[in-house]
Amino acid sequence: MDCFAVSLSFSTCCKLAWKDMLKMSAFFGIFQGLMPIVGWLIGASFQSFIQINHWLAFGILVIIGVHMVSQFFVHETKRKLTDIRRTSVLLTLSIATSIDALATGISFGIIKVNILEAASSITCITFLVSLIGSRLGARSTFIPAKWAELLGGIVLIGIGTKILLNHLGIITW
Repeated sequence: MDCFAVSLSFSTCCKLAWKDMLKMSAFFGIFQGLMPIVGWLIGASFQSFIQINHWLAFGILVIIGVHMVSQFFVHETKRKLTDIRRTSVLLTLSIATSIDALATGISFGIIKVNILEAASSITCITFLVSLIGSRLGARSTFIPAKWAELLGGIVLIGIGTKILLNHLGIITW
């Protein structure tokens, strides 16, 4: 759902072409599928590293979100939209939204899940959900780009906060 929200927000803001939507969906799908495999390989001995990564995901998402929100208040001639088409932005968001899947991979190793089957399912589902989100965002005509970027920034801050609160045990959903 994190990838859906990011896809929806960015494609509303940037009006992405099909190739950009496919690229974004592929990045999200691949990272969401690879992170459980990495977690499964790392194992429980590095669990403290995984806990630190929740703070990293929070930081990355909040920094990008705050940047997007701050652009709302910049005069139109000086605005610079956060562009999901840039591979560096896409890579950063893909990692940040999939860090919780790394910890999930550790638990998959403990409960003896077929990791390749699980990772394949996660990859395909994330790809499809991200593509649906990006298509819905691209088709929306009722939100101007400036407002869509503000909304997208708030969504990223919310996702980062949710990851952190979940990690701290304050919320469990």
